[in-house]
Amino acid sequence: MNKKELKKKYLEKVKILNNYNKNYYVNSKPIIDDKNYDDLKNEILDLENKFEFLKSKSSPSVAVGHKPSKHFKKSPHRVPMLSLGNVFSEEDLVNFEKKLYNFLSLSKKEKISYIAEPKIDGISASLTYKNGKFYKGLSRGDGKEGEDITQNLATINDIPKNIPLENCPEEIDIRGEVFIKNKDFKNLADKFANPRNAASGSLRQKNPEETKKIPLKFIAYTFGYEKGLMVNNQYDFLKKLTEWGFKTNPLNKLISGVENLMENYKEIEKNRANLDFDIDGIVYKVNNFDLQKRLGYVANAPRWAIAHKFSSSKAVSKILDIEIQIGRTGALTPVAKIKPINIGGVVVSNATLHNEDEINRKDIRVGDTAVIERAGDVIPHILSIDKQKRSRNSKKFIPPKNCPSCGSETIKEFNKVTKKIDAVRRCSSEGYYCEKISIEKLKHFVSKEALNIEGFGKKIVENFYKLNFIKFPQDIFNLDFTKIENLDGWGKLSVQNLKYSIEQKKNISLEKFIYSLGIRHIGLENAKLLSKHFVSFTKFKNLSKQIDYEEMLNIDGIGDTQVSSIKSFFSNEDNKKVLNELEKVLLIKDAIQSSDNGLLNNKTFLVTGKLNGISRAEVKSLIEENSGKTISNVSKKLNFLIIGEKPTKKKVDYAKQLKIKVIDQTEFLKMLNKTS
Repeated sequence: MNKKELKKKYLEKVKILNNYNKNYYVNSKPIIDDKNYDDLKNEILDLENKFEFLKSKSSPSVAVGHKPSKHFKKSPHRVPMLSLGNVFSEEDLVNFEKKLYNFLSLSKKEKISYIAEPKIDGISASLTYKNGKFYKGLSRGDGKEGEDITQNLATINDIPKNIPLENCPEEIDIRGEVFIKNKDFKNLADKFANPRNAASGSLRQKNPEETKKIPLKFIAYTFGYEKGLMVNNQYDFLKKLTEWGFKTNPLNKLISGVENLMENYKEIEKNRANLDFDIDGIVYKVNNFDLQKRLGYVANAPRWAIAHKFSSSKAVSKILDIEIQIGRTGALTPVAKIKPINIGGVVVSNATLHNEDEINRKDIRVGDTAVIERAGDVIPHILSIDKQKRSRNSKKFIPPKNCPSCGSETIKEFNKVTKKIDAVRRCSSEGYYCEKISIEKLKHFVSKEALNIEGFGKKIVENFYKLNFIKFPQDIFNLDFTKIENLDGWGKLSVQNLKYSIEQKKNISLEKFIYSLGIRHIGLENAKLLSKHFVSFTKFKNLSKQIDYEEMLNIDGIGDTQVSSIKSFFSNEDNKKVLNELEKVLLIKDAIQSSDNGLLNNKTFLVTGKLNGISRAEVKSLIEENSGKTISNVSKKLNFLIIGEKPTKKKVDYAKQLKIKVIDQTEFLKMLNKTS
């Protein structure tokens, strides 16, 4: 089939799908069952993955519902709508609280109060009020910007159009969930697959009059941007919401202690089926806003909140095979290929086996009948095996002694930190000798958080590697675009777009560059620390002497494990060649030096012992905010050793020996014009 015929076939499928969408979302009268709809949708997506030139604005990879992109303007959230981390057990919850206490440096006597809010399975929305009047409504979108669905949200009776001006902030973004009650959904069951889909489809209608026909509800639970909010904790904020005319979850509770959180969790889970709305877990938020501010955020989630998910969906299937996947760092991950099954509305055909220790512990074998569990967004895994259904001829799984990709010996390393042999088996090859590792390294190199080359997806990396177009990162910048243009699925425009994307990424920061190399144990944060230490690419590239590696140990956050990985990276000739070649084609910018206007400029610090009412993480933050630096060992480069309760005697003695100034918490805070 030539390109013209292929495109015609593709567009016909998209047109049919959009007709289904129109009947589903606009007319609320589906004319096809879910399975056949999903089959057609997957056919379209498969064609797009195979042939890059196949693109349509109406494709299911771009649009959700019926042409939403033409009906709604996008608008940025003034404060991002972040996601939440998940916990699934009491042990996870204990660890969550332990991290809070450690970060805040609280004693066990000091209780942290939480608001436990059952998590409604609906559609998130943000409502902007100015001087008490409903001004704008946005969907969650990607968290940074959402769709302007003001008119559709205005049809929901639960959303006040005006809130009392008494104690009302000048401006505030009220956030909550749009949903449909189960009893109301019974009248819509022939039009929508489930309540959540009904809520989603209704909010994305072109005509607000269509949205008005659906009995949508809104429950408020938090705020984003605010100007003049006079509330100190979440409990009082929820009360304030009800005063303003919003509905809040009647099951919200103020609770202290993991034991009590678990008791509440079990009670709600037990009665979950009797509720008139769908919930998929409970969100725990630290009640005190001052503590929330101190805890702050990590990555794209707040430290002060977590979602406790309810029991996962489970199903039974047969293990057809056990395959080995090889990752960027050489890790061998066994994956069970199972007979496809539907778990919680998702068709599952793979289940992770984690590592060979897990396989041995559960005695998992090919041909076994297994219970598969899918918890939240976690990758499906095998919960247990029904050994009574096992064949007499079944054989134990034997891990490969040699890499299935390159034949190198596989090893299980000794972990110096845990003093144990690692559970993960790895390919022992370094650099780009192993094909599978090379492909994964190249995928990482072009990925969003590394070079972020738009249009250079995983499938393109695999295809170009197979065609010998790329073997090393530098090959990406020396591609023969004439050859690419002659490939099936490529044309002048798509090649020009790829060429432009690559050219745009030749200018890169040192921290992103270090991260893009895919050095084991070096994530974005460590790459940032290393870039600040080396400042320039030249210094990083010329890393070779033992003293250079020893100096890295003084970087707070870099330890033996990271230094060992970097040393291993530089010991490989292929890696050195990659650095030299990339230097020829990239402009690698020096690290931006932190401001030198702070009170602690040019001063270095190290903390030993427990401080009173402030954690080491907070101390580090204060030092960096004031242009100082923290290091992890006592050396001649250290200016101040801050001591708390029970300091390490060896560090104190060595500091005195080097005539380094030893100060306590009070003296440190005086340096910042603060008092303890």
